Amino acid sequence: MSNIFLVGLMGAGKTTVGRALAKKLDKRFIDSDHEIEARTGASIPLIFEIEGEAGFRQRESEVIRELAELDNIVLATGGGAILRPENRACLKAHGTVIYLRASVSSILQRTGHDKNRPLLQTADPRQKLEQLSREREPYYLEVADLIIDTGRPNVQSLVQTILTQLESCSKGQGGDKTNPTS
Repeated sequence: MSNIFLVGLMGAGKTTVGRALAKKLDKRFIDSDHEIEARTGASIPLIFEIEGEAGFRQRESEVIRELAELDNIVLATGGGAILRPENRACLKAHGTVIYLRASVSSILQRTGHDKNRPLLQTADPRQKLEQLSREREPYYLEVADLIIDTGRPNVQSLVQTILTQLESCSKGQGGDKTNPTS
């Protein structure tokens, strides 16, 4: 399949890795959160504030459904996109799903001062991330064709690992989802 969909917790590197991967594969890169902001003219935190998480998730589902039907894209999804069964089914049906798995500590380092993460605007962001990780991990694992740990030294080596894994899968050697080099 020509599409690649990146899933994982916020701050796992989906946008950064997605851009680099798309460039390497000569595909168009799209970030579903950025697409929602562009279409609504509002930031994700503002949408959460006005419509609540349920309103945001509905918008997210509509955008994912539309984008998944495009060809030759790398799509970075929002961290909670996998919560809805219809999103998981849509991603599985239209491309290769890669779960970028990151530790709570590394996510905290990357998102510590980011005010555009409405779910982390809480007294204890670590506890919130641990909770989100526990709740979402089964869904990430369910939808993933590949699981890549993002503890790599840099984006280029991470992209190279993904390319190697994709190549193995396309040759029919991808029986185990997990990244053996993690």
